[in-house]
Amino acid sequence: MFSSQKPRPNSTHHNVSATTVHPITIVSTTYTNTNTTLDPIAVAVSNFFYDFLDKIPLPHWAIYTIFASGALLILLCCLCICIKCCCKGKKKKNLKKDEKINMLGVNGTSTTALVQPDVADVDYGATKKHRGKLLYSLEYNAALSELTVGIKQADSLKAMDVGGSSDPYIKVYICPDKSKTCETKVFRNTLNPIFNEQFSFQISKSSLLKSTAVMKVFDFNRFTKHNIIGELRVELCNVDWNHVIEEWQDLGEPTKFEEEDLGEICFSLRYVPTAGKLNVVILEAQNLKSMDPGGFSDPYVKVQLALDKRKWKKKKTSVRKKTLNPYYNESFTFDVAFEQIKRVNLVISLWDHDAVSRNDAMGKIFLGCDATGNQLKHWADMLSNPRRPVAQWHSLLSAKQVNSTLNLKKKIPLRDKLPL
Repeated sequence: MFSSQKPRPNSTHHNVSATTVHPITIVSTTYTNTNTTLDPIAVAVSNFFYDFLDKIPLPHWAIYTIFASGALLILLCCLCICIKCCCKGKKKKNLKKDEKINMLGVNGTSTTALVQPDVADVDYGATKKHRGKLLYSLEYNAALSELTVGIKQADSLKAMDVGGSSDPYIKVYICPDKSKTCETKVFRNTLNPIFNEQFSFQISKSSLLKSTAVMKVFDFNRFTKHNIIGELRVELCNVDWNHVIEEWQDLGEPTKFEEEDLGEICFSLRYVPTAGKLNVVILEAQNLKSMDPGGFSDPYVKVQLALDKRKWKKKKTSVRKKTLNPYYNESFTFDVAFEQIKRVNLVISLWDHDAVSRNDAMGKIFLGCDATGNQLKHWADMLSNPRRPVAQWHSLLSAKQVNSTLNLKKKIPLRDKLPL
């Protein structure tokens, strides 16, 4: 009965002689007897497993390695499947959340529905970012064909600075004509500025119904590009002009489809009252518009003074070849008496130099007594800090905008008879 069982656990002595079988058989008998308390099913499974291993022509350590590798591979496959299923479920959940639309104020009786129903009535859930809100007013005088846009105040604006605050100001213009751009004052370190400013635009009744009033809120930065906080767009065809509109609206994400980016220019101003000297240093420009077929331009800067709305003095920088980010660092000094400085406008314009054809205007900006917003602030900072240079970046406007706002007359004929 003992000869029917194989020795355990060492099964490598298959070819031993008959004389050596009896001791091994005795050991096997002892092994079996000592495990009589085990479950018979477990013993049978164990014996089957060892019989199976003995039939494989490989060492036991190699078989164990193969089994372990296979188990690890199966475990990794299961883990990858679980991760993929979880990510897919999460993606579907987020997609459903983004598709939710919340309709607000659908009764149609509020002034909000009259002014901006397509923006204020729709809330895009998680995709909508908080930018603050703006209190504005609209009034149209049909007899004078004059639209008055009032910028009252803003509340809970988005913080753009490191300290958790902003330096807000607002640009106002009418699309699609955009022949005039107005700016409010800059308010320092506040998210709740009170402006109380009004701007007038000449516009006919027929054009009014095809136009849009745009109010863009910016964060002022002296040495870098100004960051936009948000904007409010009012379709004027939807406004009830039988009464003055005055209401709060949430700021939305800015759009740029109607606006052309002409680049920025940085220059420094210094005025010495005792000597009557105005010093202008053209430092650099960046992101200028490409004017040549090769994708570059040959820009130079023209510096012009206007006194009492009349062209007075002008100078220009050298030309920088094939660049959209020219560096100049060129200084110009003008004789401007203290009695004249309050009636002077400074016009800075960029031009693309052409050797054969006429030079093309690339952008323009003006500062002085008739300026508003950032331009007026830069001019006021210069006057309040005599003998000290004050540098600042400015966004370029189109020549059409500046010319229509400034409306300069012909050059002063007699310089020696200037009014003082």
